[in-house]
Amino acid sequence: MKKIIALTGAGISAESGISTFRDSDGLWKKYRFEEVASPMAWERDPELVLEFYNQRRKQLFEVEPNAGHDALVKLEDKYDVQIITQNVDDLHERAGSSNILHLHGELKKARSTADPNLVYELDHWELKMGDKCEKGSQLRPHVVWFGEMVPNIEPAMEISSQADIYLIIGTSLNVYPAAGLVDFAPARAPKYLIDPKANRTAGFSNVTIIEKKASEGVPELVDQLLKDA
Repeated sequence: MKKIIALTGAGISAESGISTFRDSDGLWKKYRFEEVASPMAWERDPELVLEFYNQRRKQLFEVEPNAGHDALVKLEDKYDVQIITQNVDDLHERAGSSNILHLHGELKKARSTADPNLVYELDHWELKMGDKCEKGSQLRPHVVWFGEMVPNIEPAMEISSQADIYLIIGTSLNVYPAAGLVDFAPARAPKYLIDPKANRTAGFSNVTIIEKKASEGVPELVDQLLKDA
């Protein structure tokens, strides 16, 4: 069974109503990352950081997967599918995908500030000051902030190197180290870049550009891949 790797970014979730950071109306227009998404921000104003992620989490509880998420699940009928996502939402999980690696953490989880191995599932949207781990330390969002290491980048490199087919969906390929994962895919592996703002000068070989939104481009590509299997 051939292995398909799908690298997904903010574009696939934006169609479900998840606010993005980098679009003209994105979250960075309302916040500077130094204020809400860095270790320095946490030290300076943890309540603001918690509120920022609470609002994102609240939004996540109100949205649903879209046709792009759903189509990737169908690929599992004939392919071994592994999703590497830059997104911190759980829309791939809720759509039904089986194998998902989160590069930048998960919004519906919190972790201890004393022991990063203590990670907790959240069944509600609000995380408050005073919410503590079993060791008595404050909980923080289980996300990778600017300036922090990306613990899952090495597993993602290894997964990318196994691709027979590589899909890049809804990502600008401007955020590193995630953008460099495509370089680990075998040169022989066909690559498909699906994004309405896709860069036609993408710096990798053997690529097909699909300038469509994920909810349209992914189902079309999935139908073709299933026919070809």
